[in-house]
Amino acid sequence: EEGNDSSCLLATVRTVSCILILLSLQAWRAEGLPLSSSSNEACKLYDAILTQYVKWRNDETLGGFEGCIAAIQAADPNFVMGHVISTGLELVATTSSTRLNERLASAVRQTVELANSQDISPRERLHVKAMELFSHGNFPKACDVWEDILVDHPTDMLALKFAHDAYFYMGAQTQMRDSVARVLPHWKPHLPLSSYLKGLYSFGLLETRFYDQAEKVAMEGLALAPDDAWSVHSVAHVYEMTAEMDKGLKFMESREKDWQVSDVLACHNYWHWALYFLEKVKDYNEFSQRCKATGCMLDTVDACSMLYRLEMEGVCVKDRWRELLQVTQPHTDDHVTLFNDIHFLMVALGAKESATSQHLLEGLQELAKEPGDNQQHQLAGTVGVPMCQAMIQYDQGNYGETVELLHPLRYRIVDIGGSDAQRDLFNQLLIHAALKSENKRHQKLGRCLLVERDAVRPNSSLTDRLLQKALALHV
Repeated sequence: EEGNDSSCLLATVRTVSCILILLSLQAWRAEGLPLSSSSNEACKLYDAILTQYVKWRNDETLGGFEGCIAAIQAADPNFVMGHVISTGLELVATTSSTRLNERLASAVRQTVELANSQDISPRERLHVKAMELFSHGNFPKACDVWEDILVDHPTDMLALKFAHDAYFYMGAQTQMRDSVARVLPHWKPHLPLSSYLKGLYSFGLLETRFYDQAEKVAMEGLALAPDDAWSVHSVAHVYEMTAEMDKGLKFMESREKDWQVSDVLACHNYWHWALYFLEKVKDYNEFSQRCKATGCMLDTVDACSMLYRLEMEGVCVKDRWRELLQVTQPHTDDHVTLFNDIHFLMVALGAKESATSQHLLEGLQELAKEPGDNQQHQLAGTVGVPMCQAMIQYDQGNYGETVELLHPLRYRIVDIGGSDAQRDLFNQLLIHAALKSENKRHQKLGRCLLVERDAVRPNSSLTDRLLQKALALHV
């Protein structure tokens, strides 16, 4: 059977080599990014995995992520960069913690040991170092190492993408933009995947409020690669942040067939589409089903967020919470990112699982006592824990306490990572709590926050509804 498995994997290698002109050992060297492997097939599979990562897509013509990862290990079991990309992708997915998952922790150690036993390039050695730092939760230093790589090797897409994702997890908006801006001049049109930098740069621009420029750059990317789901995603953000719902609806529908094939991101793009229809429960269905099917953490937190938003809008989603709890509860002890933890808490609270809610909070409090180099755990005590406590107070109807906990953090919430659109949920939570509080100053604060919101997002129907609620409650 082992022989048959090996034959299948090698068949995948040959298929991958034939379907696309993937970079060979010699081609990687010619691009100034040599790979320390004697296997031409392994180098092509590395390119296949990287291509799918950039496109957010399990490409079955290449064997998908799983097929390519299995095949690259068969083609060259000692290929350091093969281990870096395979283990690195599992780490950035945040679906598992090296604290709890010994297999994943062992994969990190094995990669380090392989690197130490071989004569590999300085660039590859830095990749191993960055991956190891990220596995320990030291996101800032991991990014520093990836940026070191990009200084000498600005066309190293893996370093650029890993850094982009890590900056996203830290809410490092300016860094996310500038990291791409620094390397853009080096990416000539003939380079594979060059057009996809448009989407990466666009996202950094929109997160730093350059909405017009972000839309322009994303559209340039889509003109070159219509299937660039990240550029679509960026435009969806622009229309959300500028409250241009009609444009957003038309755009997402007109390009659905293009971005739907990017299965890793499709559910998240449906989430953005659903935001335009927030008042309609039925629009939760499409990405709800996809969330269960993919198991992708991005899809899971989106489902949590949408239910929480719907509930704040007065929609009964009781049964939905119970369904989602089956997905989130096994991750209660992971504590990979604060962003994930806070979304898992939403589900525990919505499902009335008080024991799970308390367990999650206590676990976070314990890790905050001795965080070590883990950047997320360092933030837990000052940001993560009080945010969780605010949500618990809101769930218990203690709206004044919610405001007292959440309001001092409003300009630090960015540190938990995610996007402005995703973090807007906490702006809404603060406004709802302030309006419901019996404290007159909190009620005034709520109205002030709504005026502020209206100035940034004019013509937002959500803001209008909240303003009407404020007037009805406190004439």
